[in-house]
Amino acid sequence: MSILIEAVPNFSEGRRPKIVAAIVAAIQAPGVLLLDASSDADHNRSVVTVAGAPEAVLEGLFRATAVAAEHIDLFTHCGEHPRIGATDVIPLVPIADITLNECAVLAQQLGRRIGEELQLPVYLYAAAATRPERQRLPDIRRGQFEALIESIHSPERVPDFGPARVGAAGAVVVGARPFLVAYNIYLDSSDVALASTIARTIRESSGGLPAVQAKGFLVEGQAQVSMNLLDIGRTPLHDVFDTVVRLASEHGVAVDRSELIGLAPQQVMLAAAAHYLQLP
Repeated sequence: MSILIEAVPNFSEGRRPKIVAAIVAAIQAPGVLLLDASSDADHNRSVVTVAGAPEAVLEGLFRATAVAAEHIDLFTHCGEHPRIGATDVIPLVPIADITLNECAVLAQQLGRRIGEELQLPVYLYAAAATRPERQRLPDIRRGQFEALIESIHSPERVPDFGPARVGAAGAVVVGARPFLVAYNIYLDSSDVALASTIARTIRESSGGLPAVQAKGFLVEGQAQVSMNLLDIGRTPLHDVFDTVVRLASEHGVAVDRSELIGLAPQQVMLAAAAHYLQLP
């Protein structure tokens, strides 16, 4: 089998379709297969999923990062989702005939090129992290773009590649990780405080479900529990859904619907079918 990787870059633009289209077009370098692209105006963010041979994918990611840097101004950007850059994060995921550690090496190569050729500050995270405190994306993004402007010269915030200065395109976080499921649950309510309470209850950092990151948002007037499921083997998607339903019902609120952002491994859906339908 040929070597295959997936990449799921997140861009801080979800309100200008022409800019999103330009980014998506740029990422489709020869040999890159576009799997999915979705945008959200409230979050002001777009998530693109691509796959292919490592060399082709890295070239497409570099091109898309350059386009995003040209058209996205973080000084004027606003949205619900935390961010520190126009191209906010680029995770590389091993698919076939490649290890996570090898993807981490690719992340370092891409990060170095972005830093040197585009002159953007780059931070390495997850399996590519150069420091323990940079393994978690929320830790790197703490305080967002506005805090980075003030702190990038401090020893703990000096980038791994590129200049220690912040321009309109902000910084880029590049790394390698296993498959992640980005999953949102909408409550039948506008009570964003409740969504935040549920998020705090279920996220691992607050003593909740293993390998779950969560935050509450208000999206188009509806409360949303937004989550990243970092290890579906430890905490399956259907367990997350059941937990949010239970916590919301304790406050007299029902779950309206849920959504995937990007893709999920097929096994996630098969496990949910087995759980709810008792299919062997």
